[in-house]
Amino acid sequence: MMISTTRLALLPVTTNDAHFLYRLMNTAGWLQFIGDRKIDSADKARQYIAQLLARTDCTYWVVRLKTNNTPIGVISFLKRDYLEFFDIGFAFLPEYHGKGYAQEASEAVLKQVMQTPEHHTVQATTLPENEKSIKLLQQLGFHFLEERIDEDIKFHVFETSKK
Repeated sequence: MMISTTRLALLPVTTNDAHFLYRLMNTAGWLQFIGDRKIDSADKARQYIAQLLARTDCTYWVVRLKTNNTPIGVISFLKRDYLEFFDIGFAFLPEYHGKGYAQEASEAVLKQVMQTPEHHTVQATTLPENEKSIKLLQQLGFHFLEERIDEDIKFHVFETSKK
């Protein structure tokens, strides 16, 4: 399902996005705050995308600028085993940070998915030191739920519910 905002077009990821995802997944921010997925080539990114597409509990949108169709980030919406509700995630190329794109895209996804009763509540996770992510989650209406530790990694769970 395509989602559109004033400045952005969010399109479901396809294997044609492999070069972009390879680049994004190897940025310093992705590696620090999301983790190294060992995507060291466009071919491995293509395989990763194929795995995502095979899942029925996962949607990845590539966020593109409407003006020139440039891919600038991703929004994910997926069910994690360790969370009660679906999780929203976001990652953007560093040159597009601080321009409001992540908030605009995330708000559009939340508006779309939270219209359905099964997604009345959405969660998000982030590392406690990821201050930009925490700030964005708060701007999106998420509140801190709890701290968890999994495989010696401490992370915070945030939650929002449809009013």
